[in-house]
Amino acid sequence: MDTAGYGEQRDEFRAAFGAPPAIMEKLDRYEAMLRRWQRAINLVSASTLDQVWRRHFLDSAQLFGLLPHPACSVLDIGTGAGFPGLVLAMLGARDVHLVDSDTRKCGFVSQVARETGTRVSVHPVRIEALRAGRFDVVTARACAPLDRLIALAQPHVHADTVCLFPKGQSVARELDTIAVGTRLRVSTIPSLSSPGGTVVRMEGLGNGP
Repeated sequence: MDTAGYGEQRDEFRAAFGAPPAIMEKLDRYEAMLRRWQRAINLVSASTLDQVWRRHFLDSAQLFGLLPHPACSVLDIGTGAGFPGLVLAMLGARDVHLVDSDTRKCGFVSQVARETGTRVSVHPVRIEALRAGRFDVVTARACAPLDRLIALAQPHVHADTVCLFPKGQSVARELDTIAVGTRLRVSTIPSLSSPGGTVVRMEGLGNGP
């Protein structure tokens, strides 16, 4: 573990979000559990373990300021190790639903939630099998290309739903595959965690054809 880099990343996160000690303690516990469980379950890419605070925590937390309000309902598709949904819940999002078909990963995020006192709802199913709902925010990270994410999110949106999808340098190609117009409004926000990254914000997905 790169302890020097770890400290710098942790300080960067705390400064960026003004995170109080109670939240930092939760995230410290989250990181420790991630490292321990990673030995048995492939939760994240091994190459990112020494970049946990920037590549995973910061990348997830940057969405918190884009939520309509902390009490909004959030659907995290393909949450994996809990990114971004579990981090958003730790920061104060109050109605967060984590969906993943990998029961082992769901077991991990459930255990982290219990040990950190973080309230989330965990759904160990494929998103296609989740009962249709109406969420205020739909997010997904490293899950699928944008055209596929739109199809997966469609049954779970309402007229004012905001979709927040962190993306890497291939975002331009993905944006070319979707039809943007009066119904679907798309904007991009530079990522705080990656120089070439972007957060894609979509509105209007629930406004009909």
